[in-house]
Amino acid sequence: MRTTLVAAAIALALGLHPSAATAASSTHRHHAVRKTAPAPNVQEELAARDREIAALKTAVAQLQTQVAGLQQQQTAQADATTQTRQDVQALQASTTTTTTKTDKLEKVVDDTTVSGRMFVDLSDLAQTHNGVRTPADGYGLDIKRGYLTVNHRFDDIWSATLTTDFNYVAANGQTQLFMKNLYLQGKFSNAFVFRAGEIPMAWTPYVENFYGYRYVENTLTDRAKVANTADWGLGASGQFGDGRFDYAGVVVNGAGFRNPTRSSRMDFEGRLAYSPIDGLGIAVGGYSGTLGKDTATTNAIHTATRGDVMVAWARGNNRIGAEYFSASNWNTVLSPLRDKASGYSLWGSFGFNTAWSVFARFDRVDPSKYLNPSLRDRYYNLGLQWDVRKGIKLALVYKNDDLRDLVNRMQTQEFGLFGDIAF
Repeated sequence: MRTTLVAAAIALALGLHPSAATAASSTHRHHAVRKTAPAPNVQEELAARDREIAALKTAVAQLQTQVAGLQQQQTAQADATTQTRQDVQALQASTTTTTTKTDKLEKVVDDTTVSGRMFVDLSDLAQTHNGVRTPADGYGLDIKRGYLTVNHRFDDIWSATLTTDFNYVAANGQTQLFMKNLYLQGKFSNAFVFRAGEIPMAWTPYVENFYGYRYVENTLTDRAKVANTADWGLGASGQFGDGRFDYAGVVVNGAGFRNPTRSSRMDFEGRLAYSPIDGLGIAVGGYSGTLGKDTATTNAIHTATRGDVMVAWARGNNRIGAEYFSASNWNTVLSPLRDKASGYSLWGSFGFNTAWSVFARFDRVDPSKYLNPSLRDRYYNLGLQWDVRKGIKLALVYKNDDLRDLVNRMQTQEFGLFGDIAF
């Protein structure tokens, strides 16, 4: 391109000045005719020719400079185009990476759920031991339970659950935070769900679903301290027969969810339930083990056992149910003495509408039939519940507990506002 521009410039210059060629021819003829010095007009023509040649050289130099500038511009433009292409490719790659990361984050968010629940009360508690007031006596706001649950679903089968809990421990005067559940779950079908880790037990959570007022009081076996709500181990559960039959079984350490201790053998708890009609549950269950007390250095003398029965119906705020248990050697696993406990619970509620309902419950427990047969516990509560909105329940409750034997008597009365807040 550069050579073409130079040739064009020279041709243009020559075409615009034909007199230079004419002058050169005339000069040659004059030399041929006579050998005398050139005439002044010939010298002028030669000088003009020299000036024209110098002008042409200047023009060629300018053209060369312009051509070099154009080449630099073309090179710069090509570099800019290459850089732009690279920038576009980098932006596309970054966008793809960002989109991939965003998609992964959205999937994590979509497959993860977070929920919480609190049991709170503002009440007046009157407690006496043999007629003398105890330190628990008085007014106060109490959050008995605070659950925070994170559930993540890996796929259609596998998921993981973490539930934290806290409560107040009177022994050290502090509120403690701990894990209530932490397990891996594989749901292979409705008939077989596998769990491993810190898992819910087979009996108590099932009864709580029918009772419906866990925020007011825990259920019979939990309150009588002959059952755990969770423990460390393996479990399986499921439904079959069009959902009419329900089962659960766990093999656990035995010391409860707060104590993942090792022992010489593991405990078992199981449940089998039948629902002939919707809302009705008929269940039997049992427990057998050493409660994590049979270790390499300590031999268990007795095996703790418990048998359970429940019949209950629940639909909305309308509920009625009964639970019975019989336990042997629950507190004497390491003692040569034998003991037995039993008890029953009756409860019911009636919903006037979707917002208001009344409820009541009565428990009778004989905690030590062999070692202290005079010891007995009588408990009842009654209340009025208001379903404020979805996730918030408030209840005005009166509770009375009378635990006594021939020597001691512990009386506890409580009246106040109880709340169940879930989100």
